[in-house]
Amino acid sequence: MSENFPFLPDHNDLIELRYGKVGGLREAGIDPYPAQFEATHISTDLLGDPEPRIDSGETVAVMGRVMGVRSFGKAAFFHLRDRAGQIQVYIKKGIVEDAGFDLYKKFLDGGDLVGVTGKLFRTKTDEVTVEAATLVLCTKAVRQLPEKWHGFKDVEARYRQRYVDLIANPGVADTFRKRSRIVSAMRRFLAGQDFMEVQTPLLQPLYGGASARPFQTHHNALDMPLFLRIAPELYLKRLVVGGLDRVYEINRNFRNEGISTRHNPEFTMLELYAGGWNAVRMMDFVEELLRETARLALGETKFVYNDAELDFGKPFARVRLTDAVARKFNIDVSWDMDLAALKGALPNVGLPDEITTTDGAICHLFEEYCEADLVEPTFVVEFPKSISPLAKSLEGQPEVADRFELYVAGMEVANAYSELNDPAEQFARFEEQVRRREGGDMEAVGKIDEDYVRALEYGMVPTAGLGVGIDRFVMLLTGSLSIRDVILFPLMRPHGEAPAPADEPEGEG
Repeated sequence: MSENFPFLPDHNDLIELRYGKVGGLREAGIDPYPAQFEATHISTDLLGDPEPRIDSGETVAVMGRVMGVRSFGKAAFFHLRDRAGQIQVYIKKGIVEDAGFDLYKKFLDGGDLVGVTGKLFRTKTDEVTVEAATLVLCTKAVRQLPEKWHGFKDVEARYRQRYVDLIANPGVADTFRKRSRIVSAMRRFLAGQDFMEVQTPLLQPLYGGASARPFQTHHNALDMPLFLRIAPELYLKRLVVGGLDRVYEINRNFRNEGISTRHNPEFTMLELYAGGWNAVRMMDFVEELLRETARLALGETKFVYNDAELDFGKPFARVRLTDAVARKFNIDVSWDMDLAALKGALPNVGLPDEITTTDGAICHLFEEYCEADLVEPTFVVEFPKSISPLAKSLEGQPEVADRFELYVAGMEVANAYSELNDPAEQFARFEEQVRRREGGDMEAVGKIDEDYVRALEYGMVPTAGLGVGIDRFVMLLTGSLSIRDVILFPLMRPHGEAPAPADEPEGEG
């Protein structure tokens, strides 16, 4: 190869041969990387209703990647794959321009990107095909695609090289098209409900709104520490104070925690606030939101996930957290029971030594033993106030938060509560968080957000807030068993290091 070509560690003879073709193209006066080719159609346009174009002899122009060349000497077939699908192309000497035929014979390889103009016809096997009148190179590919039959199957390699995964495995692109439609449908539904989309800071001087470890950085010009947000909650509620009492944001959150089939340190959330609502009203809304999003995006509300049939079209079940634990172990459970009594009722169930409260024990039992049983969409209600520092308490039950989480297929998909709007109580809750941090809880917030308390002192209307894990919702609607299958570029360990455990316990990402 010429010294002008790169030399990467995994280069081989085939790549060197293709770089040689790049040089040959230039010597022949052909730009291997031209600036433009304007297609008139995509493949699905032509395949959807081809007869009028076949009958009229209309000339079409398509651009895409060469897949599966079948050569017959002076003629060839290949499939051209574009963003929508693929269509067959027929090249024949005497029909295609001489320059196009020479390009095919001397330089064309599978994976090259080409532009084709010509007319549509049907082959003897009734396949709609473009009969090429011109064939031009759009980009010369110097790496060969994965071998046809074995494909691109290595999971780690697929996530690291998503660009190859999208080429080699067409179903992957379909998943991300569905994801795009799901998010767009959610936005359409929210707009119809008079919610306003906003954007709040990703870089924050104080992190809050969830219990999680943050990523920290430093702003040089201001000489101050900053954090990638773990949640947008406190900024969105400042907007509610300001009178924007139906707001939402769909954006990334960042939590410096582990990785598993359900967790990625960078993930997408819908976070939403509605003035005048409480958690019960929000439950009704969540049912409608997820049901209509599925219907608008995919035209159905029933899905199969991990062999389980899910139905978003029927009312979601509702269960108290304590009742779920009580049913699982066939014992009486309440938040005010003695920890020793709870342990005594479960002599064969061990609890971690660090759990020293009844709240912590009941939540641990729920997470470890009950979550997996919640397959159909189920609202779990009434969480302890001790783990809900931003939630309003239930009337008459000061130690219980007016909060729910939605579980589907054993996964937490949404979290919501009636928002605490008493500034004095919120300040006290923040102080408790600081004490927990000083006591070793690294997920507790270590500093009081005084400006947020200041905002509450101006008055926030009764409000319910909601967070929906977009990645997990897309997993359910696309049958994807790993969160990495619905994130285009998931975070990966450096190449060559041992992979993470399949399910490593971490936070809510």
